[in-house]
Amino acid sequence: MENTINNRVELLRCYLRDKRLHAFIIPSTDAHMSEYIPEHWAARQWISGFTGSAGTVVVTLDKAGLWTDSRYFLQAADELCGSEITLFKDRLPDTISIPDWLTSQLPSGARVGIDGNVYPAKDALALQSTLGEHGIALVPDFDPFGAIWRDRPALPKEPVSVLPLELAGEAVRQKVERTLAEAKKHGAEAVWVSTLDTIAWLFNLRGCDVLYNPVAVAHAFLSREQTLLFMDADKIAPAVAESLRSEGVAVTGYGEAAAFWAKTRGVRVCLDSGKLAFNLHKAIGEHNRVVDVLSVADMLKSMKNETEIAGFRRVMVRDGVALVKFLMWLEEEAPAGTLTEYDVCLKLKELRSRQENFVGESFHTIAGYAANGAINHYHPHATGSAAIKPEGLLLVDSGGQYLDGTTDITRTVAVGHLTDDMKRDYTLVLKGNINLSRAIFPAGTRGSQVDMLARKAMWEHGVNYLHGTGHGVGHFLNVHEGPHSIRAEENPVKLHVGMVATNEPGIYRDHRYGVRTENMMLTQRVMTTDFGDFYGFEILTLCPIDTTPVVKEMMTAEETAWLNAYHQAVYEKLSPHLQEAEVEWLKHKTTAL
Repeated sequence: MENTINNRVELLRCYLRDKRLHAFIIPSTDAHMSEYIPEHWAARQWISGFTGSAGTVVVTLDKAGLWTDSRYFLQAADELCGSEITLFKDRLPDTISIPDWLTSQLPSGARVGIDGNVYPAKDALALQSTLGEHGIALVPDFDPFGAIWRDRPALPKEPVSVLPLELAGEAVRQKVERTLAEAKKHGAEAVWVSTLDTIAWLFNLRGCDVLYNPVAVAHAFLSREQTLLFMDADKIAPAVAESLRSEGVAVTGYGEAAAFWAKTRGVRVCLDSGKLAFNLHKAIGEHNRVVDVLSVADMLKSMKNETEIAGFRRVMVRDGVALVKFLMWLEEEAPAGTLTEYDVCLKLKELRSRQENFVGESFHTIAGYAANGAINHYHPHATGSAAIKPEGLLLVDSGGQYLDGTTDITRTVAVGHLTDDMKRDYTLVLKGNINLSRAIFPAGTRGSQVDMLARKAMWEHGVNYLHGTGHGVGHFLNVHEGPHSIRAEENPVKLHVGMVATNEPGIYRDHRYGVRTENMMLTQRVMTTDFGDFYGFEILTLCPIDTTPVVKEMMTAEETAWLNAYHQAVYEKLSPHLQEAEVEWLKHKTTAL
């Protein structure tokens, strides 16, 4: 790995010298600002060997660094080991930012390159301004990986399918009309969308261009006069083409986006510069008026309709059945000490695959035993995964893609003797999960305002976690969805009725163990008073929470009552779908504290 990565970095430096560049920035994103991307655009992983979903590599003529967040600190340190790339722990107070690092390394007159076709416009504009203050130019015209990445994968060409109306709950025409109506409120007459999950939602299409995410590579333009889908024709079967035509959608080639904007004039276009590539942003704005706002289509997508909500509820029962079978299997097999983390991943996929409407996993299962549980996004492999001994904690974060919904759940399970520290941390995490689950808040509340409910019990013990508490989840779409979130950092997006989000506080003791408990929640209206509407959360996930590690004395009466009520609901909803022995097992696991 050392020679391979360092050789690749040197290839890039040769390219920089040839193009009279002094540095190059490689983000994790693709041409659609995706978190998870087709292999064709995985340049940051190729150049660094770092496999996490978030991070940015910067290479100068004599130095190289990777900036990534707390979810990946341990993983990045391991994967960068032996290479010349330095790890910068992003978002920590003492970590220098990329712009500041560049200005400290480069003289006035230097040129910093980016591939403007994959770099977020919002970030590029801010970087351009900062570098410009120091006399450094940002040049967006280069794709070095087209030259130095010799076996670079081609763009995906997998076919798309139509998500039936009985599962989508709303026709394409209606979605387009609602999106344009929202854009009109901002003074725009058209909408441009490049984000793949939003396009899949808008056109009731699903694809398989990205591992775990049922999306397809495309762009979209919406106006009163035309609805254009930029997607290669060989991805669209005749039946799909006819379905799109019936909804008023015209299809043109994926590569025609730049040509379209070169001949389009005087249109007021609603777009989100944080969700659009820099070069495309420039092309749109050259002859048109850009209305840069939070994606109106993303907001509409995030508020699930009744059909989607019903789908989530059905899926949670099927997913819960698979999880009960898994936990029973784990309880039977773990004491022998012969299971590996990879065995856990295989078993979960097998059990989910038996369920109706299963399409695949929603992400690579995280099964971290003991110290590996402290690595937030740890992925066990067929070789080298840890054996699960009959002691300590096993953290399992997994999910499924079903035609009628997407799941994401974490359970931390005692597989043997636990220390007092493990029990205390487990209970603090559970208290955080429960306290957020019980939240009631006025309409207009943001995720950052309820985030501390998940952290309060930990803070009182001098404990914290650095990742967000919750992310949105798509409906048979990406398991990570915006624009809403529940996290300490400010996000101006308010929580609305119909939004689905995760609730996943955690505690991670480096090189010892990790604890996380995660459920999915639906925002719903719980009451209306003289002070307006008040919202709360319906817990969608149906799976028992291990009570073995719980320190009962640390739990309040309200927390205990919530846990007992949750377990009663889990038993009532899952038991009709289980065999007799499974029902008895579940009854025991959901016994009231």
